[in-house]
Parts: sequence; structure tokens; C-alpha cells
Amino acid sequence: MNIYIIIPCYNEEQFISKTLTSLQNQTLKPKKIVVVNDNSTDGTEGIISAFAKADSTIQTITTKAASIHLPGSKVVNAFNAGLDYVDKAYDIICKFDGDLIFPENYLEEVSKVFSSNPQAGIVGGFCYIQKGSEWVLESLTNKDHIRGALKAYRKECLEQIGHLKPAMGWDTADELLAKYHTWEVTTLDHLHVKHLKPTGITYTKASKFKQGEAFYSLRYGFLLTLIASLKLALLKGSPRFFLNCLRGFFRAKRTQKVFLVSKKEGAFIRQLRWKGIKKKLF
Repeated sequence: MNIYIIIPCYNEEQFISKTLTSLQNQTLKPKKIVVVNDNSTDGTEGIISAFAKADSTIQTITTKAASIHLPGSKVVNAFNAGLDYVDKAYDIICKFDGDLIFPENYLEEVSKVFSSNPQAGIVGGFCYIQKGSEWVLESLTNKDHIRGALKAYRKECLEQIGHLKPAMGWDTADELLAKYHTWEVTTLDHLHVKHLKPTGITYTKASKFKQGEAFYSLRYGFLLTLIASLKLALLKGSPRFFLNCLRGFFRAKRTQKVFLVSKKEGAFIRQLRWKGIKKKLF
């Protein structure tokens, strides 16, 4: 299967060489790696240019997005720019972050799932972060969810979803929309990917209401938002996060008129979420 990889990259001079090296060392080689240099202000551009010069598989393009790191929009806009740039000769396209170290068999294992299961739409492993001398699971979500840092999409699935949504919550919206179109989301818990820069470390104060706004944009409704916010707050150990989620939801309800999903898709999402909650309870 032809695998293309798009890496949105902003100020990753400390990590991007490790990410690219780990992808060069894969047992199943990608056909193309496109690094989208998203207005970096450090030495990122020089590093990826050197890789591209030495390896014809690696290409680089530059975008001129705003430097502020709001979750969702910046990285997705960069990915979508890369998606518009590449040709359509891929079977699988991956959205990877520039601060990861992949095990050598990552792409091979992901490809096996796509090959053996025609309904597999999105596949991925799990992020691990370093704590002391150990690497531990970055447990911010359920084990049935693939983090936005390491998504692999079947071409037909991504085409049905459309371009990824440039807003916080995009990496939940894509999976919910994949299921809406009857695709399966498959997580591989034996694939441990080292996440060198833990999630949220570069987020600004302006992003604190974005999660609640995302719940509103996904048409969760208040009760589902309440449950989801409480769950995330418990995982993060942050009561303030819970309050900010609710504030974000109500702020979006007052001012936001654009949703990430249609009414029909929203109804499916709510039904799917309630089904999952009932399954856990009973």
C-alpha cells in the first residue's frame, strides 16, 4: 500500500530530526513525507531542508499562518495545505506531529490492519510520555480513540470526511464522522510512540475555552458536554478545566453560529455517545 505522510511543523527544531529519522527507519517505507513548515521562527526550516536534500522521499512546503498556537486550527490548516499539495496516488495518508519517535514497525503494523480489514478507516497507536526514566501512556482519552498526533487514514475514508476541521475537537470529529460513514476506527495498543512534547505545553491562555466550544460545535448538547467535561477534568486533575469547558460551551452557544457537523451528523454523534455511556454503566 502506498503511504504518504504529512507533518505540520511549527518550531520543532529540538525534535523534528528524531521524527524524520524514525520514519526513515521504518520496516515499511512511506512513499512520500511532506513536512509543512508552518511559519517557524527557529531553526526548523534548515533542519527539514537538509533532510529533503538528502532524501528524495522527503519534501517540504511553507505556510504563513499566525504564530499563535491555538489548538486545532493551526495544525489542521497546515495539514490541509499539505493535503492540497500532494498527488492522489496514496492508499493511506498519515497526519503525524513533528515531536514523535515511532517504533520501526509502526507503518507496517498500521498497513496490516488496512490490508486485512476493508472497513478500517482510521488506524493508530498510542502516545507515551517520559516520566523520570520510564515512558508511560499519555492517558488523556479512551483507549478507543486515536490521538491527533498520529492518525493514519484510508484514502476513501478521508475523502468522505472531507478536509479535517480547523478547530479544537477535529480529532474527535474525524472519528465520529468516519463512523457516520460506516468506517471503523482501530487502535493498536502494542504500538508505543514516544511523544517528546506533551500535549498542551505550548497552548496559550486564549485556548482555555476551546474544548467547551468544540463540544458545542460537535452538537453534543449540554448534558453530554457536562459529562465529557467532567471526565476530562478528572483525567487532567483540574477542576478549573471543567469550569472553563462549561464557560466555553455557553460562550459558543451565545456567539457561535457555525458547527463542525450537520444536524443529521450531530444526531448520530449524540446517539453514539449515549450508547457508549450506557455500555460503560451497564
